[in-house]
Amino acid sequence: MMGWNSLYMFAMVSIGCWLTAAIMALANGKRQRNSVLVSVFQFTGIIVLSVFIILLTVGLQRPPLQTLGEIRLWYAFFLVIAGWITFYYWRFSWILLFTTVLSSVFLLINIFRPEIHHQMLPPALQSFWFIPHVILYMFSYALLACTFLIALIGLIKHKDTYLQASENLTVAGVSFFTVAMLMGSLWAKVAWGHYWTWDAKELWAALTWMMYLFYLQYKNYKKNHNKTAYWILIVAFVCLQMCWYGIYYFPSQHQSFHTYF
Repeated sequence: MMGWNSLYMFAMVSIGCWLTAAIMALANGKRQRNSVLVSVFQFTGIIVLSVFIILLTVGLQRPPLQTLGEIRLWYAFFLVIAGWITFYYWRFSWILLFTTVLSSVFLLINIFRPEIHHQMLPPALQSFWFIPHVILYMFSYALLACTFLIALIGLIKHKDTYLQASENLTVAGVSFFTVAMLMGSLWAKVAWGHYWTWDAKELWAALTWMMYLFYLQYKNYKKNHNKTAYWILIVAFVCLQMCWYGIYYFPSQHQSFHTYF
């Protein structure tokens, strides 16, 4: 059966396809020439990694959504999808290279740190809500990572396209984030008897959600204060990193409902 030991073959093919697409996009700039080929290479890499995820699911006899390595796998997968969406709608020629590099880092960590792959699924994670909750979170994280990259570039290059892209991607990312939070609360009710426990992860999730909502409200009322809006996005993404993995370095996290091992 397919296992983690085959990841390097699929990862190398996917990364090669994504790098080819990124280089072609940079060479084309904002021109439409070869844009179809860019999408073909990008989607070929996505399909190859999708095949590995499907075969891994069969091999594990469960969805690969439990360990840190498995979450990294999904984040790498969704990052390149979010990168392609951003490139397709706004033709940022650099975005595919950024998302390819980030995705490659996550995949390479999984290849060179095999010890993070194998852990049994604890009872608290055996829930109907678990799979959509984690997948929606990972996709929202990927979209919001793109807004972070756009905000960094937008501080240097003052273009209306960056404003439109960052706002639209934030709306999409926050929407998925919100639904994921709601599913998480339903899951928590089933698993622990409470919709919300106010532990570190949930507090940072709430803070992250409010920071992105603050950005959207700020953009609505302060349309010409673009630099401040970009800085809000950057701070919000830092909060997102704390929500995702930063809180595991807190001593109090050892007593958290979100610590399974």
